[in-house]
Amino acid sequence: MSALSVISCAVPKVSSIRETEKTPKLDVPQPPQANGDFIGINLKSYFTDPHLLVIFDQVKTANPDFKIAQQRVEMANSVLRRSRSEMLPSLDVGALVSGDRYGKYTMEGVGNYDTNLSSNITDDQRINTDITPNYWMGARSSWEIDVWGKLKNRKQAAQNKFLASEEGLKLLQTDLFTDIANLYYDLIALDKRLKIYQDNYNLQKRAFEIIKAQREVGKVTELAVQQFKAQNNNWLAEIEHIKVEIVTVKQAISTLTGVYGGEIERSSALLATNFDILNKTINVDAVIHSRPDVVSNYYSLQASQADAKAARAAFYPRIDLGASFGLNSFSAETFFKPASLAGQLLGGLMVPVFNKGQLKYEFSIANSEQEIAFLNYQKSVTGAFNELQSILKQTGIFHRVLDLKDEEVKFLDKGIEVSTDLYITGYANYFELINAQKSKLQAEVDLLKFQHESTRNNVLLFKALGGKLN
Repeated sequence: MSALSVISCAVPKVSSIRETEKTPKLDVPQPPQANGDFIGINLKSYFTDPHLLVIFDQVKTANPDFKIAQQRVEMANSVLRRSRSEMLPSLDVGALVSGDRYGKYTMEGVGNYDTNLSSNITDDQRINTDITPNYWMGARSSWEIDVWGKLKNRKQAAQNKFLASEEGLKLLQTDLFTDIANLYYDLIALDKRLKIYQDNYNLQKRAFEIIKAQREVGKVTELAVQQFKAQNNNWLAEIEHIKVEIVTVKQAISTLTGVYGGEIERSSALLATNFDILNKTINVDAVIHSRPDVVSNYYSLQASQADAKAARAAFYPRIDLGASFGLNSFSAETFFKPASLAGQLLGGLMVPVFNKGQLKYEFSIANSEQEIAFLNYQKSVTGAFNELQSILKQTGIFHRVLDLKDEEVKFLDKGIEVSTDLYITGYANYFELINAQKSKLQAEVDLLKFQHESTRNNVLLFKALGGKLN
């Protein structure tokens, strides 16, 4: 007992897991009266576009990064199963055959020669002194008694690493889905932008026909015609450039879905903002700790402490038990006789002495890894809180911006009609007509830009709220 007490005093202590900093309340505008509690969201109820859901399924079955992550989960599961088996006794069944030739001046050689001269042995007990065979067939077992919890903590570490890898797979899947969703809505936004330019170009062509007709009768100069031609070419060039961007986004989606190009089936609507979320009471801690990035770091922290405990247990004596049982004989003729049955029991206690320095280094590494794991966990909690707060704030701002920009487009639509009528009746010049059309186009493009930014914000909101994948 005194020896164990001395060892215990010399063994370093494992740091306890620290608590993360308390998360504050969300600094977002609160509704006068909350419309119930936020109860969570899932993928198919949040993203309802059928074409997008088909692409999600393609990502799960074909994306190479997702397949690699699945294999890492399988590897972690194999490590977990191995750690469980380490706590059980090992059992080997087999047979051994060997032959030895001993020199005449060795203890074995003299002993065998002398044994054969003894009158106390029978003929089948005589030893072949030229080549002495040895036959063995049976079972051997060994077992390390886990008195100090080394194997138990290794198992706990493996289990938490497996759980962390599962959450890591969910995180990768969430990131892939948000990347795909952003690209998908990028494509829809480009379609809408293309249509805006095409519609405005067609509207400009009608104005251009009016200008050409008035030039023929001398009401405007060639300068007006050239101004309209220049603007037409500018818009045509933009139309072609948008087509290039569409090809680029299609290629990116095909790469993530693991296919060789092809058409991307898509709808015509961007993701509508779920403004009702702003009227819900959100349990910040529950939302943050449902996110796979935070949960994965939590399990990694638990695993690192278990590793540190296992490294600490290595300082204590190791207790091993062993046993073997089977048939053992130096002649084939007597091998299967009952008298050839043999067995062995073995117990051992090994105390680390000269390798304590190595054990200290390994424990120091494990302790530092635990500190790193905690810092990563705290970092993920802080990042998740700030991301959620930022996205909720932006959601409220976009709500107001989109209403204002929508009204602006309506005003400028009316302005086009007024400017055309004024131009025809001679109360406006062609510069005013051109500027009215450019302002309308710019307002429509700006509205689409804010709708697109709001959509990307909505995609990130799914991840920030810890959206479930099923």
